[in-house]
Amino acid sequence: MKFFIDTANLGQIKEAQALGVLDGVTTNPSLMAKEGIKGDAAIKAHYQQICEIVDGDVSAEVFGTEYDDMIRQGEELAALHPQITIKLPCTKDGIRAVKYFSEKGVKTNCTLVFTVGQALLAAKAGATYVSPFVGRLDDISSDGVALVKEIVDVFNYYGYQTQVLAASIRHTQHIIDCMKAGADVATCPLKAILGLLNHPLTDKGVEIFVADAKKMEG
Repeated sequence: MKFFIDTANLGQIKEAQALGVLDGVTTNPSLMAKEGIKGDAAIKAHYQQICEIVDGDVSAEVFGTEYDDMIRQGEELAALHPQITIKLPCTKDGIRAVKYFSEKGVKTNCTLVFTVGQALLAAKAGATYVSPFVGRLDDISSDGVALVKEIVDVFNYYGYQTQVLAASIRHTQHIIDCMKAGADVATCPLKAILGLLNHPLTDKGVEIFVADAKKMEG
């Protein structure tokens, strides 16, 4: 499974990249605003900085809700760097835009997916990724991981090449559950990724090895 980091924070992206396990980055308007990035020029410059740090795909989300605005913004974003993946909402105009960019060979990430039907339409339009929102479904007492599994099964059955990108990951267990469900990608906060390293027996083992090494030194 690929690991993307879900942030616009350059420090966290660099830390994840240095760890050696980072495959890409996803962002959205909320994450950009959290970093205090405002204005079209600043946003584009920030995306270029991200692309200089990582080797994989970088999802850049359009802000418009109408088809023409999505196309215009998407083309501007795609021109920034070959690693840019255009992030589009799973709406009627968003699906149309997915089709437009897929026909031009531009990678797309269809986001805000909450049903297998939405995922199917995105795949048929040629989306590179579909992003079911695990945490947001859990928030309303639905099963986000079950949706990931359902989409994976449908894509495998019909042979779609669209990758299932599990989004809205809230914690480490979400990552593990989505991995078991067959997600191609999980986009996560850095804390959730680092959480995969945590185990008391690992910590205890390191303590024992360090203590024994000191004994060997006399």
